[in-house]
Amino acid sequence: MPTAPVRKPWTLTALARKIRTELADACATAGLPVPRLIIEPGRAVVGPAGIALYRVLSVKRTGSRTYVAVDGGMSDNPRPALYGVRYAPRLIGRHSAEAPAPVTVVGRHCEADDIVASDARLPADIRPGDLLAVPVAGAHHLSMASGYNLVGRPPVAAVRDGIARLLVRRESLEDIRGRDVGL
Repeated sequence: MPTAPVRKPWTLTALARKIRTELADACATAGLPVPRLIIEPGRAVVGPAGIALYRVLSVKRTGSRTYVAVDGGMSDNPRPALYGVRYAPRLIGRHSAEAPAPVTVVGRHCEADDIVASDARLPADIRPGDLLAVPVAGAHHLSMASGYNLVGRPPVAAVRDGIARLLVRRESLEDIRGRDVGL
């Protein structure tokens, strides 16, 4: 699969200046007054605030490559498969003294594009049961989630001052079955 080029994200100020310049130029060309433009930053605010959590299901070492399978993937976050978003997962919940090594973090769906992160640097002793945090997964994570392979959509929790509060419960198999009206 060809990977999308890694682009440096625009700062809000640089993006606003670029949009304003292009809008002013287009309006001048068309002989129109420049309108007042208001932009809701959405992803710029919510994206960095969201963290996806995955549990490691298995670790497979084949020669020089290590694959870390997690309990999610393209059903809860299709962005890497759809347009090459690159994530940098981190081990959380335990300290490791092992040096980081490159791994491919894969989802649970056995699809070629079900890759959460390629060439991620995780401790060499990564093992089943470990938790991985994937920062900057907020803005479209749940809204793009699907019931692919009958895997329910993930829960959403808010955390403030160390206290978690469930906002959206995990979708259960009963939720999925409940939509089936039969033949």
